[in-house]
Amino acid sequence: ADRQNLSHSFELPTHAFSLHKKPISLAEYQRGFDLVQRELQKGNTYLLNLTYPTEIETNYNLQQLFQQSRARYKLLYQDQFVCFSPECFVRIEQDKIYTYPMKGTIDAALKDATQCLLKSEKELSEHYTIVDLMRNDLAVVAERIEVSRFRYVEQVQTEQGAILQTSSEIYGHLPSDWHSRIGSILEKLLPAGSISGAPKAKTVNIIRQAERRLRGYYTGIFGIFSGHDLQSAVAIRYIEQQNGKLYFHSGGGITRQSQLEEEYLELQQKVYVPLINKD
Repeated sequence: ADRQNLSHSFELPTHAFSLHKKPISLAEYQRGFDLVQRELQKGNTYLLNLTYPTEIETNYNLQQLFQQSRARYKLLYQDQFVCFSPECFVRIEQDKIYTYPMKGTIDAALKDATQCLLKSEKELSEHYTIVDLMRNDLAVVAERIEVSRFRYVEQVQTEQGAILQTSSEIYGHLPSDWHSRIGSILEKLLPAGSISGAPKAKTVNIIRQAERRLRGYYTGIFGIFSGHDLQSAVAIRYIEQQNGKLYFHSGGGITRQSQLEEEYLELQQKVYVPLINKD
């Protein structure tokens, strides 16, 4: 019976995908945004990732969303949540540990979108901060840290069109016995810098005050350890099922240069499903 139910859940949908968003009000978002700005002015944080859930309605269930989405990393957990993450947390192979912090997003349909993204002082400042944070994080567990690629642009296709995102590649060298200490290595790196901020400990406390809700599995990590290599991802682009409703969790980095309306729009722009059948 269980097999039949599972098979039925993963049946290919015969209808076109639809997604309707019910975002939080600008006033509710502003309450958290203003709190973060006060802390930024005090110097208690330099970059903070502020997130909120958006209620959504879709004609796909979680299993169909998982099956029909395209992402570098995907995870379906029972009937609780699905995520299709574009962001690696850390990758370990041949005694090297890599991370790819992702900060900076823009609608690819905008005129000169790539140049606008790369020339944005706010996005550049945010990216410098997260790269510096992740360099310091890796230095806790590895040696000879290098930024091998800085702020490269990638395109992600959504059901509403393409968006552009900027990432960097950072790596360091691990001791040859890292396999026996994989748990402690990951623990020292958590939470991921891209979904918390800098300085990390103080910023996490401010996040609790601003968001006033537990994130749960959202912005945690998941992955596979083969015994030789590790692949892991940050649990973003995340849809959760609660009390018969679906909530898409999203957010963005807040700095002193951030503008309320722009950040509120980015929160909504990140509510998307990267469908397989989109070119």
